[in-house]
Amino acid sequence: MKKILAIVAGVALLSAVAFASGSTMTGYIVDEKCGAKGAHAGAEGCAKKCAEMGEKMVFVGDADKNVLKLDNPDAVKGHEGHHVTVTGTVTDGTLHIDQLAMAGDQPSTKDGDQHQHHH
Repeated sequence: MKKILAIVAGVALLSAVAFASGSTMTGYIVDEKCGAKGAHAGAEGCAKKCAEMGEKMVFVGDADKNVLKLDNPDAVKGHEGHHVTVTGTVTDGTLHIDQLAMAGDQPSTKDGDQHQHHH
């Protein structure tokens, strides 16, 4: 029983430091206007349209629906509306993305461009 409690405590500790330097998070790249309510499967069309209209893209974490502004928005070009896993650093609610990859649950598309990785 103590072993289980230690594992649970360890997982809780990892969650508490999720926004530390070099952390990895999974979530959606959506437009700032829609924010957390736009962070869902099927959001790609809306997010792309908003990006074309000049809306800023943000990262919405799956775990807490926390909306983070991006200090290097070029890192997400081509991933508007995608479910992604990012590695980066959060400072005062702003995310700097070091690495970005498609999250494992993405359906593949005929043209395959959902699987291009832009770093």
